[in-house]
Amino acid sequence: MIRWLTLSSRQQAVARRGWLSAHKWWLLRRCCQIAVLAAFMSGPLAGYWIMRGNFASSEMLGVLSLSDPYILLQSVFAGWPVAAPALVGALLIVLFYLLVGGRVYCSFVCPVNIVTDSAHWLREKTGLTRDRKLDRRTRLWLFLGTLLAAALTGTIAWEYVNPVSMMQRGLIFGAGLGWGIVLLVFLLDLFVSRRCWCSHLCPVGAFYGLLGRFSLVRVSARGRAGCDDCGACFGTCPEPHVILPALKGEGSPLILAGDCLNCGGCIDACPN
Repeated sequence: MIRWLTLSSRQQAVARRGWLSAHKWWLLRRCCQIAVLAAFMSGPLAGYWIMRGNFASSEMLGVLSLSDPYILLQSVFAGWPVAAPALVGALLIVLFYLLVGGRVYCSFVCPVNIVTDSAHWLREKTGLTRDRKLDRRTRLWLFLGTLLAAALTGTIAWEYVNPVSMMQRGLIFGAGLGWGIVLLVFLLDLFVSRRCWCSHLCPVGAFYGLLGRFSLVRVSARGRAGCDDCGACFGTCPEPHVILPALKGEGSPLILAGDCLNCGGCIDACPN
């Protein structure tokens, strides 16, 4: 039987492989997230525009237009005309995530992931165990709800409460009501349920999870024969249900579920 993660089982990887080796994917993710934020913040703060715009729609170095395909989809439901540059920019994003994994957006790009990971770290440190069971399909219903809201209101209604947008605006313009939404996400993850927002509620993750079903890059449990059932990978994974078929199944060692974030957390945590 696979044991659930304890702090000591997580520390086995550090003891056997060293801190840097046991955190290399975590460090890479943080560097990517900070770099993306810095690219957006360089213009407002330093006057040098690497990325002009926001996570919904932006222009890189004044040349390449990029559009969030989820936002573009909502604009279609809202009845807005779609400009050719926006469509091309969205297709580029879709092709990129079809290659590297849809939910790589969640683990390597989304700034709110830093907030939710911080809440998870604090849960572990303080020993909080409350974990209200939520249906992971809730995020799919919320995803469909955002499309319905766009169709009914003629607006991209999700952007009024999107924590990603609220966080970026807060960093640029300072304190505001948007930070309350970011704080709510943090408190949900800390007190209500483990990985509450990213794994159960976020419609953005639901959208990119659909892309992830068809992505080419996959995490592989190729060393599963040496698994000692310590449970470290399950404890660190935001979507632990994706691991079991690859780790303990008789088929492919590849994690094929679209919910996988390709974050490398399971690789970092494995003592073996």
